[in-house]
Amino acid sequence: MAELYVVGIGPGNAENLTGAARAALEKASLLCGYTVYADLLRPMYPEKEYYTTGMTGEIERCRRCLERAAAGETVALVCSGDAGVYGMAGPVLALKPEYPGVSVTVIPGVTAALSGGALLGAPLGHDFCVISLSDRLTDWALIEKRLRLAAQGDFAICLYNPASRHRQDYLQRACDILLTEKGGDTVCGLVRQVGREGESWQILDLKTLRDTRADMFTTVFIGSSQTLEIGGRMVTPRGYRV
Repeated sequence: MAELYVVGIGPGNAENLTGAARAALEKASLLCGYTVYADLLRPMYPEKEYYTTGMTGEIERCRRCLERAAAGETVALVCSGDAGVYGMAGPVLALKPEYPGVSVTVIPGVTAALSGGALLGAPLGHDFCVISLSDRLTDWALIEKRLRLAAQGDFAICLYNPASRHRQDYLQRACDILLTEKGGDTVCGLVRQVGREGESWQILDLKTLRDTRADMFTTVFIGSSQTLEIGGRMVTPRGYRV
């Protein structure tokens, strides 16, 4: 049966590719993906054929992968982080019934909540939620509701897509919502360019985070009421006695 792998490549560096991701990428003759993510793989797999599209070309990209797989090629559709966390696994599986001869295998990857969290310490050590601030596919009113309810539930929160060129104030707006339920001294963390050139991280409080610049390559962590800064690391304890 024709094979299509939907591969989470983590941050995109060789060290954070899983063994299963490596095996799928090596097996595939065609690698497809968003241009930025495909470019991360070219130095590792220069011999492969690539098909890329820019932002908003997701469905075209998924359909091209299924068509090429249906024609008998082994194809890998790559996603940053994990293929099922804001990735392409969902759209591919939604289109899959149109291509009954294609076998789809989803390969997990290290999502930014995990790779970024590891740099900060252990910000997600207890119950947490992940919320994207991108309103390209989700109404901002719903994002606001999720932020407010997550804060009321005292979850540790990880924010994806906190800002972009066209959404420069979205992190500030999110912080304003969270500050209605959380104290300004809530421990927070911010990670940039995980696993890539320019990688950096910092720990700060919520009131400072409100006025901090971020972009699409930034992942933001907001602690729960139990989150602490311990030895320069961000820790959300689960309750173990130490």
